[in-house]
Amino acid sequence: MTEFFSRPRYKHEQRYRTALDMLVAMSNRDRADIGIKPADFPRIAREMAERQHA
Repeated sequence: MTEFFSRPRYKHEQRYRTALDMLVAMSNRDRADIGIKPADFPRIAREMAERQHA
């Protein structure tokens, strides 16, 4: 019954979550070296997930 009401899942959700976990696990120094901020994490993780698929 709950399957009727669940939202559709992102096509590359597992790869997205893995990429996001990797970004979160980076140290502040590593993030500063490559110039990304935590606000950019969702966009970067989404791009990484799509790139892994191609």
